[in-house]
Amino acid sequence: MFSSENSMRCKVKSMKVIVKIIAAAFVFLLYAGTVHSEQTADLILVEKSKSRLYLMRQGEVFASFRVAFGSNPRGHKQEQGDGRTPEGRYMLDYKNAGSAFYKSIHISYPSAKDRQEAKKRGVDPGGDIMIHGQKNGYGRLSILVQRFNWTNGCIALSDRDMDLVWNAIKPGTPIEIKP
Repeated sequence: MFSSENSMRCKVKSMKVIVKIIAAAFVFLLYAGTVHSEQTADLILVEKSKSRLYLMRQGEVFASFRVAFGSNPRGHKQEQGDGRTPEGRYMLDYKNAGSAFYKSIHISYPSAKDRQEAKKRGVDPGGDIMIHGQKNGYGRLSILVQRFNWTNGCIALSDRDMDLVWNAIKPGTPIEIKP
């Protein structure tokens, strides 16, 4: 009987530890993408290979978000309709609160170099590359949709994350998109 009681106490202790770990993980995940409202990014860094967008200030990351890209994410955007997200350094030149997606921030693609390269190949480089939330009316599906690269070359976030990015940047903020 004594060993049975000890066994039960060990199981109860183990369960308490597991519950505490799960609770701590939940709290961490709940606040992982939180941005303090007073922080403004001086650079957006995107790492396509990690599916991450980082808000930077003075060389330090202060927030990180999971993102989705174009349906063909590897490599630099070459032409209209290729499903790729551009790579390189651009500017976030304007915000649009009334887009077909939940808010959007325009990326200054194509650059003069992008246009020149496309002209050499005889193709249209494309444009209208944005950071945006989910398609209007579909924000609740982001928990599923954000696991796939689904845009036409844009960088997509959940609507909640888009609100945080929207508030942390001003037009004129540079963005660097890395492979």
